[in-house]
Order: sequence, then C-alpha cells, then structure tokens
Amino acid sequence: MDAEARDTATSRKRLHVITWGCQMNVYDSGRMADVLAPLGYEPAASPEGADMVILNTCHIRDKAAEKVFSELGRLRRMKEASDGRMILAVAGCVAQAEGAEILARAPFVDIVLGPQTYHKLPEMVARASRAGGAVIETDFPAEDKFDHLPDAAAPQGIAAFLTIQEGCDKFCSFCVVPYTRGAEQSRSAAAVIAEARRLVAQGSVEISLLGQNVNAWHGTEGWGLGRLLRAMAEIPGLKRLRYTTSHPRDMDDELYAAHRDLPALMPFLHLPVQSGSDRILAAMNRKHTADEFRAIARKLREARPDMALSSDFIVGHPGETEADFEATMQLVRDVTFAMAYSFKYSQRPGTPAAGAPMQVPEAEKDRRLQALQALLRDQQAAFNRSCVGLTFPVLFTGTGRHPGQIAGRSPYLQPVHVVGPVDLIGSEVPVTIVAAHPNSLAGTISQERRSA
Repeated sequence: MDAEARDTATSRKRLHVITWGCQMNVYDSGRMADVLAPLGYEPAASPEGADMVILNTCHIRDKAAEKVFSELGRLRRMKEASDGRMILAVAGCVAQAEGAEILARAPFVDIVLGPQTYHKLPEMVARASRAGGAVIETDFPAEDKFDHLPDAAAPQGIAAFLTIQEGCDKFCSFCVVPYTRGAEQSRSAAAVIAEARRLVAQGSVEISLLGQNVNAWHGTEGWGLGRLLRAMAEIPGLKRLRYTTSHPRDMDDELYAAHRDLPALMPFLHLPVQSGSDRILAAMNRKHTADEFRAIARKLREARPDMALSSDFIVGHPGETEADFEATMQLVRDVTFAMAYSFKYSQRPGTPAAGAPMQVPEAEKDRRLQALQALLRDQQAAFNRSCVGLTFPVLFTGTGRHPGQIAGRSPYLQPVHVVGPVDLIGSEVPVTIVAAHPNSLAGTISQERRSA
C-alpha cells in the first residue's frame, strides 16, 4: 500500500459487496474485502449507509450488463443520499468487458476494475477519494495479483473456497471468459498449500479448489492437479477436497488415480460437456467428442465406483438441429447425472457464435430446454432416491430451517437435514438417509454414532 492509500485509512468505514455469478466471484469478493481491511473498511450487511459498495459482476448469462445498470440505478439514489460520500465500484467480468460503457451510462460510478486488478484497490480508492473523475483499471497487469494480496483476514467457515487457477485458453465459441479473465494462469503449489493450511487453521474442514479450468492447473513446481490434491490430502484436519470447474480436455491419468486413492477427494465432479452432438461440439470449439466424454465418465467410475457427475448443457447453439438436440438427450441417458445446469444459448457480444448463421428461434430453444430439464430432473430425483437407506458421512455446516434441525452436505453436495444437536456443526458424521426430496435429503444420525 502506498502513502496515498495509507492516508485514506483514518477511520472505520463500512463496505458492502454484492456478488453475482460463480464461486470464483465469491472468493474474489472476500479477497477484495481483505485488501480493503487495512484502509479501515469493515463488512456491512447492506448497502444502506455504506461508505463503499462494490458490485462484483458476472458476464456469463444473458442480459448481465442490463442487470448491473438496473442495480446501479438503485445504488445511485443511496450515493446521492450520502452527499457523495459513498464510493461506488463495479468489478468483475462485466467491468472488464464493458468498462467504458459503464462510465458512459453511469458517470456516478467511482471505480471500474477488472478481475485481475483488485490487488490495486487501495490505490484506486485513494485516487477516487480525490476530486477528478472516475478510476478505471481493466488492463491485464504484468504482475500476478496473488503475489500482491494479503493473507485472508476473515475465516471462510467450515467449507471454504480457494482459487488456484484463473483464465481460459480454450476459446469456446459461446464464451466470454477468455476475453474477461485473460489467459490461463496457475498459482504455485507452495502458495496454494500455504493458503489451505491457513484456512484449516481458521476452522475450515472442506476446501473446494476453484478455477475457470481448474484441472488445467500446473504449478511452477511442475505439478499437475492430481499431485496437488495428494499433497493437500495430507494436511492435518482437512477432511474433504473438491475441485471445480473442470474441462474434459484436461482430465488425465493422474487425476483418475487421485479419485481412486484419496478418501478425502469427494466422489462428485462437475464436468461440463455442453452438448452431445459432435457437430455442435466442433462448432463450439470444445475439441472433444461426445464419445470421449462418455469414456471420461467411464474412467472416473472405474476409478471410483461411487462417483457421481454433474454437468453444464447449452441448447440452441447456432446451427443446432433436432438431431443434434436428440444426441444431447442420448448422452444424458447414457452417462446419467446426479445434477446438472442447463441453459438456452444467448449471444455474448464479441464471441464467434454471436454472429454465426442459423440462430435457433427462441421458441425452439424454450421447447428443447424444457425437454432437457425434465430429463435431468428425473435423473436427479432417481439419484436422490438411490441414496435412501444408505449411510454416508455428512459435513454439518449450520442449523436447519426447523427447530432442532441441523443441516449439512453429503459427499455429493446434496443438502441433508437431520434432527441433532448443534455441537455437531463442523463435524463429519455418519448419517442414514431416510427420505429423498427434489433438492435435499432427510436423514438420521446413524446408530454407530449414537453408540460411540
């Protein structure tokens, strides 16, 4: 922090961060709060009365920018009510992609910063605190932001996120991430393990490793993700490991072996496929086929027989025919998924698919999405029902919605609720599943736990 930034840290201030999008944005929001803490900023539960409000934005879904401008309109009134005292910042992928447009349409915004520059926030705040207009930082800096961030100040809780990789070199035709997050960059194994140890020391017992293409991670030590997972599994007190989001092209034998060998690595993987049609996969520039995805699913289940999969699907990509859509439906039937996310294709400005011919009519996209989601819901319900009668460890993370309940997550990320004492929160406890609901499971603490 330079002298100018230190000069702004004269009193306690209130910071509110509004986060949209992926788990990486959740992680980034926490790190922005860490960066601003030395300036006296403390978390505020709402934007009312805050000294600084940050919108941490996501550009993946349709109309993302318009949602940002709608929220800025609401915040503008709060800023005016503060006599201009409130600093208003827009961060994340919408800021990266449309920074100039944000300042043109919302000149009352003080700071616009891309996702690779939030380590510079103290200096930006100092500049914005002076008269003279808005501050915009959307260039990709030469330095790695992680080398300039302080250690995380606030504990994340029982289940924590840890970003190990950012950016994307895949350039899928529908996706803005390579343009908003930049090229693939990996943190060193030493830095990742050190942060993981700090998280565990602060009380986290589950860590999810994050990246735009997390299994493309390659540490400066020459490690791949499989080796990193083995090293992390040796951290005392760390009971659960997960990683997301993966790309099929970056699955390798080292990762399959990690799933086979590491009890701490949960038997659940989110692996986006997007389509079951080879023709559409080629148009998407995915560089894998449907059968290659089927082979990956088979290898994962051979390595870990209790493995369950989640995925992402896009319907209505330009040029998608009814036969292409049926190929997606067949892949879903062949692989089966414990859960999945599915969306209609939406044009993202600047991506190759946005100007492609043969755009699919909205009504047809709607019909296909409804059919796909019905199949995926049936598979999720069947998977949940298959858990009834099983006993598996549940990590309890808080109280349930009803008196006497505690709630947690199964190895497959399903919400699980039981009647039990609050002193089990933070513990991994054997639970027998007695009922399956559309989006959760009900259980009882197993007899072996009661008699222990």
